[in-house]
Amino acid sequence: MTEILTLPAAELARRVRSGELSAVQVAETSLAVARAKAELGAFLHLADDAVLASARDIDARRGRGEPLGALAGVPVAVKDALCTRDAPTTAGSRILTRSGQVQDGWRPPYDATVVARLRAADALIVGKTNMDELAMGSSTENSAFGPARNPWDPTRTPGGSSGGSAVAVAAGIAPLSLGSDTGGSIRQPAAFTGVVGIKPSYGRVPRTGLVAFASSLDQVGPFARDVKSAARLLSVIAGHDARDSTSSPEVVGDYEAACDRDVRGLKVGVPSEYFAEGLDPEVEHSVRAAVAELEGAGAEIVEVPMPHTRYGVATYYVIATAEASSNLARLDGVRFGLRREPPQGGLAAMYGHTRDAGFGAEVKRRILLGTYVLSAGYYDAYYLKAQRVRTLVRRDFEQAFERVDVLATPTSPTPAFALGERVDDPLAMYLADVYTLPASLAGVSALSVPVGPTKARADRPALPVGLQLIAPAFAEERLCTVAAAVERARA
Repeated sequence: MTEILTLPAAELARRVRSGELSAVQVAETSLAVARAKAELGAFLHLADDAVLASARDIDARRGRGEPLGALAGVPVAVKDALCTRDAPTTAGSRILTRSGQVQDGWRPPYDATVVARLRAADALIVGKTNMDELAMGSSTENSAFGPARNPWDPTRTPGGSSGGSAVAVAAGIAPLSLGSDTGGSIRQPAAFTGVVGIKPSYGRVPRTGLVAFASSLDQVGPFARDVKSAARLLSVIAGHDARDSTSSPEVVGDYEAACDRDVRGLKVGVPSEYFAEGLDPEVEHSVRAAVAELEGAGAEIVEVPMPHTRYGVATYYVIATAEASSNLARLDGVRFGLRREPPQGGLAAMYGHTRDAGFGAEVKRRILLGTYVLSAGYYDAYYLKAQRVRTLVRRDFEQAFERVDVLATPTSPTPAFALGERVDDPLAMYLADVYTLPASLAGVSALSVPVGPTKARADRPALPVGLQLIAPAFAEERLCTVAAAVERARA
């Protein structure tokens, strides 16, 4: 019965619509697998009562002959950074809880727009997934409630910050999940766990109801076991939202249909800057082999320069931390979750005690860095300069897309690293996102599709490898076409 959770989303929805499977059967199976694999730490909260009530409603409506949505009876796991009206939302942080425990987490009075669209499509929201605190991290080790573990090797990280969402799909708990990507937090965990992850163009998917990290970078996107299922989920959540001023009115494409198109005649750019020192040889081999397969399928391979790639990490960590220090000012013990009253002192002392108790070390580090780069005397030297470099990074992509249709790069320089390996070395942790950050700074669309695994060795099992495909803003259809071709070539 558990194999139904590995079916493509369209096939699972078809079986529920036809009555071959009941939505209640699917929901119960997903909850049972989640409990059986609890040691992976994928979930912070399982929505037992709510998901079973939704499933019974879907079955009743099918029984009455009513039409069902595109994700009828398909379990979807949702990152805990997204507001859900019937479940706690903690964003992996104690600051959004009253007692420091998940069950006392903040209960939003509304659903995030993407969650509302899932409910409208008759998806089953099975639970809230584990994540790095307030989406700050590359391993899901910064969660205040314990790490998530990679199902390929539980001693290794699944990546971050959307690690729990990636694990939920890779471990067969849910066919689909939602994550958020600020600098690679969908693509990197997708690569580490061997699933498909899409970072949509900035503005493609509404951010209403997403706990903000860096507002000019954050995007919500899908995880799935195959490209076509990810495309279906993207079709459900994409589109303009009047409540989000950064949401784009661009027409939503037919992403599923794009998966069946041919790559003949498309030009695929390969930037040498993404194959530099520090890239694991097995990762490079798998990525170059996938590029060769695209050439075999009829695509033209072109080398393109991306000269400002090397500034991506520094630029990102100035801009993202500056925006985070501003966004997190609202988490002060007055409006949400945790409050710590000091024995003496006024309002400022309460702020200090609350934030000291509620935030973890990585969040404090980024708030301090962001406050510093925005402070008087350093704004021009750091923040303003980073914004200028961001423009240069964006121009790299604009010039590259004058010559090619998509770019192909590694998603991460290495396969999944061991839990604890980089916790004392923040710079090494930040470099895990070195290949995903430039696309985030430019606001273009990007995707990670599995092309591994590596060979098993004495010190580690075989591990997944991801190929990153990057396309211009709002060209997600093109991404789906090329990624599906990679998937077919490796089937």
